Amino acid sequence: MVTIGIDYGTSNSEVVWFDGNQHHYIELDKDSKTPFKIRSSVFIYYEDDLPLPPVEVIEEKVQRIKASISMQLDKAKDKYEEATTPAEQRRHLTQIDQLRGEFHNTPKLQRRAINELLKNQSVDDLPLHKMVETGTFLFGEAGFKQYLKTPEKGRLIYSPKNFLGANLLSGQKDAFVGLIAKQLAFFKEAAEKQLGQKVGGVVVGRPVKYHGTRGEQGNQQAITIMTAAAEQAGFEKIDFLEEPIAAAYRIEQQLDSEKVALVVDIGGGTTDICVIRLGTQKQQDYDRQQDVLSVTGTRLGGMECDKNLILKSIATEMGLGTETTNGIPIPPLYFNDMVAVDDIPRLNKFFSDEMGLEISQTISVAKEPKKLDKLLIVQEEKLSARLVNSSRMAKEMLSEKNHIVLPLKYIQSDFQVELTEADLKRSMLAWMTRVKALIKECLDKTEVQPEILFVTGGMSLSPVVQQEIKAMLPDLPTVTADAFKSISEGLSIQASRMK
Repeated sequence: MVTIGIDYGTSNSEVVWFDGNQHHYIELDKDSKTPFKIRSSVFIYYEDDLPLPPVEVIEEKVQRIKASISMQLDKAKDKYEEATTPAEQRRHLTQIDQLRGEFHNTPKLQRRAINELLKNQSVDDLPLHKMVETGTFLFGEAGFKQYLKTPEKGRLIYSPKNFLGANLLSGQKDAFVGLIAKQLAFFKEAAEKQLGQKVGGVVVGRPVKYHGTRGEQGNQQAITIMTAAAEQAGFEKIDFLEEPIAAAYRIEQQLDSEKVALVVDIGGGTTDICVIRLGTQKQQDYDRQQDVLSVTGTRLGGMECDKNLILKSIATEMGLGTETTNGIPIPPLYFNDMVAVDDIPRLNKFFSDEMGLEISQTISVAKEPKKLDKLLIVQEEKLSARLVNSSRMAKEMLSEKNHIVLPLKYIQSDFQVELTEADLKRSMLAWMTRVKALIKECLDKTEVQPEILFVTGGMSLSPVVQQEIKAMLPDLPTVTADAFKSISEGLSIQASRMK
């Protein structure tokens, strides 16, 4: 029986087993150009009919149908009393008998209620826990492609990890336990198949602070959900390790002497930083908390940059910053809610019929209605996740090019936006200021000065990030390692030490 490391990320996830000498990556997505890495998003959908409504909903509908039949009965009785000929009386008596038969035929009433409910029901009417219980799950590229093909058939959870520290109701907590359990079971099954061994234990990476506004209470909720999900997935031994510490364990493998390292992990949803003593005599110990000199983190990841790029440079072509004919600004809230792919209540509000009506009414009095037409298309066709994904790809391309043209044909056939490196820098300015403040906060928590710097996570590859951190810490030598693999490999190293 072996123990694996799982880097359960905001944007992508990886699974690694360390045999004591080398790291074994588990192939998770054969449809991806990077099969050892998989999108963390999940698409839950229905190939055919939606599930039956809950019993209480059916019963409520039956009662409404019976109330309607009762009204028809009363009218038929009145007409019988008013009838002036035997023929008219017989006709109304026949109707009364039929209505009484319908009123007391419970199975037929239930079938009618179900049919009427299903006729008017859409995926948006289903609570997440119901979808987790009854829907079909698709992961990785297969799930995202199916979402692009049939968004009306299901629901894309763009980043389950981002909801774990949020204010969740009991049913929502259970839904995320079930949803993540299916992901972890998928990872476990892939590992067992490829390693040819039973996987019994897991060390899962975690941010210092989970995405949310509930502080330590949110962190504890997230760990509780993840633990329950791992147990449900079949893991027998479960532990967690803060992601910057996992990355530190990876670079420790290439050190030949004791060093104090500053590790900056900028992921998709959070930024986590630690100052840690590496290369000590205790480096084979499982518990290394005595070597951690300082640690901090916050919900400040690459997804914020994706959303900021939309709001600064794409949404302006969709009506942001324009006015109505009366000179009133178009509400910025429309666009903030449009990109809230990591906030289910806000996104549901944006996709609601009421919001669609409000945007339509705004278009009727807008100075530039054609721009707002694009916003309405995103709202009606539920294209928010696709737009944020396009922004992410644009951000990555602008890390290598000074200028790109971003096609957005899925919104309108001729819609495209020119973006420059300057646009990206402008969208990242406030975000980068917060990242540097977090680094300073971590350094201020310890009197021990770091001797080396390691920056990891997907956003560490951004030239903007590299330039800004280098300017902040010009004299600190930088250690290099794979920005995407360091955390997962560090987790697998910790997993190999689990007893």
